[in-house]
Amino acid sequence: MTSYQLALQQLTDSALPTGAFAHSLGFESYIERELVRDEGSFGVWLGAFVGQQLTYSEGLALRFLYEGVDVGLLDSVLSAQLLAREVREASLKMGGRLLEIGGEVFPSGELEAYRELVRGGGAGGHQPLAFGVIARSLGVPFEAALSAYLFATVTSLTQNAVRAIPLGQNAGQRVLRQAHDAVAAAVRDVAQLCWDDFGAVSPGLEISQMRHERQRARMFMS
Repeated sequence: MTSYQLALQQLTDSALPTGAFAHSLGFESYIERELVRDEGSFGVWLGAFVGQQLTYSEGLALRFLYEGVDVGLLDSVLSAQLLAREVREASLKMGGRLLEIGGEVFPSGELEAYRELVRGGGAGGHQPLAFGVIARSLGVPFEAALSAYLFATVTSLTQNAVRAIPLGQNAGQRVLRQAHDAVAAAVRDVAQLCWDDFGAVSPGLEISQMRHERQRARMFMS
């Protein structure tokens, strides 16, 4: 077993208290419009979310971080790209919790420098960057870190869909198994993208996330 494997499992465990259980990242708006209503339709939404928003925003930010782009610059660009207020706030809330947890259980000079930047108001503290800083300081290779981050996001969203649609537990596991291909494709795509691709996500996803702010009845914060 490599030295980082257990740490990476802890970092991506669904029980990690970052507050992911409170966020749908827009799929609840699709439920309200009855566009997501069962296992199949949720799987379609999840595939689009992974292939668009996670690939061109968070996944690419993680790659640039590993390649040495300044974390403060990436943080400011992510804040500008996340147009839906609730999704931007979700990234900051979960990122803040991850920075706090990481500071206690996976401390490093690199992580402390990012925390200081956030505390001083020079950065917001977005979730993918917090994860990337911790993973890189643990010696996790980029592809392993990216795959783990993407699948952890897929897992938390699927668990939330099991409650919200609702789906059966077995259906949730089938969705996760089908998402393996989407995550693998996203890892391949992220490796081929450039800076000009950063933030090129689907308008439909963003509009749905913006609609959620004014949704009359809801279970989730985003």
